[in-house]
Amino acid sequence: MAWAIIGGSGKLPLTGSFRAADLPESRYGSRSPGLLQGEVAGIEVWFLPRHGQPHALAPHLVNYRANVDTLWRLGVDGVIALNTVGGIAPAATAGSLHVPDQIIDYTWGREHTFSDEEQLLHVDFAEPLDHGVRRRLLAAGERAGIAASDGGVYGATQGPRFETVAEIERMARDGCDLVGMTGMPEAALAREAGLAYAMLSLVVNPAAGRADNPFDLDAIAAVAATGMEQVDDLLRTFFDAVALDAAALEGGQGR
Repeated sequence: MAWAIIGGSGKLPLTGSFRAADLPESRYGSRSPGLLQGEVAGIEVWFLPRHGQPHALAPHLVNYRANVDTLWRLGVDGVIALNTVGGIAPAATAGSLHVPDQIIDYTWGREHTFSDEEQLLHVDFAEPLDHGVRRRLLAAGERAGIAASDGGVYGATQGPRFETVAEIERMARDGCDLVGMTGMPEAALAREAGLAYAMLSLVVNPAAGRADNPFDLDAIAAVAATGMEQVDDLLRTFFDAVALDAAALEGGQGR
């Protein structure tokens, strides 16, 4: 089983295990530059930084269709999407990790489906994030001694600007716990492609109006750097468990 990690605005995790990959472009155009290939605990893992490497693509300019299509063509089965987000709910404090289970989409104008003149896709998106991958992420956090909150609603906004206080208040009324700019249409495209997709979201700042202190990009960068160290540890534990499960399955088939 091959896995993929789609990276966000934090530093690239597991970088010592990866090498640059040279692949043809997707039929949907240019994917985000910086695709890496490697192994973690003997498991094939691809890493795709959605904002590119170096970090340059704004959230609304990411070619989500090309990115997801690339992972599909590589034969990836499971996808872990990393997101740095703002915290709306009281429990979503700076530095906390979350494994959301729901999404509300506030984006617009993005190429959001693989449906074209040759096919029409009506996919079930009631539960937008894969239960099995979510369970594995939460179990890895427990084994690594890293707290990760189970569930929550991720609100996807257009960006690249941050939200107004009134917008965050509306999102809170809608039930959003976290706010980010990249979860959609990425999650929906993964569902259309048949990829088991889940998010691991790191809160790097309180959303607008959720704290008395002024907005501070340097503070956000510091929280992201520290939080991504935890993400790195959790992912290593995750793939250790995947490798053990694969070995157990192989052993069972051999008897």
